[in-house]
Amino acid sequence: MSMKESKLYKFIRPIVTFLFRVIYKPTIIGKENISNDKGIILAGNHTHNFDCLLLMSATKKPIHFFAKIELFKGPFGFIFKSLGLIPVDRSKKNKSALIKGYDYLNDEKIVGIFPEGTTCKNQELLPFKIGAVKMADETKKKIVPFAIIGKYRRGKIKIVFGKAYNILNDLDKENERLRDKVKKLIKDNEV
Repeated sequence: MSMKESKLYKFIRPIVTFLFRVIYKPTIIGKENISNDKGIILAGNHTHNFDCLLLMSATKKPIHFFAKIELFKGPFGFIFKSLGLIPVDRSKKNKSALIKGYDYLNDEKIVGIFPEGTTCKNQELLPFKIGAVKMADETKKKIVPFAIIGKYRRGKIKIVFGKAYNILNDLDKENERLRDKVKKLIKDNEV
């Protein structure tokens, strides 16, 4: 059964893309690496609250982001639900969030995840949580690592997508491998 895409996401994505191009003029490298139509996991560093919007502006395909559960509470919570985001309670293991991610991936959708679990303002990576590689292992989908580099200022922000790859068996080693790939993308493409 195919899952319906969010109408709100489809409506705001072109607006976000236009605003990002006008205000920030981001550099996008490796966009061709997210052209896979068979479901992929985008996994990379998290530097700012605008990172999801930057990723949205990099592809026309909807991305189903994992997002902290706090965003779904309060008067604007319905907006985040309507965008097809996946709520994550960072204070505990999230089996229900992973299952929702599996559902999107098995339906050939794109799932976006920031394995650090929170924003990190400098270019030093925090340790990665294992969710991205666990989803890739369970669904046999590829991971596309990405790196967000620079500051949200006009012409100073860049997003680089690495090559899609399959994970192997040892999830702890694969988690470090993913982190190393993101670290290398940052180092090789610094502004």
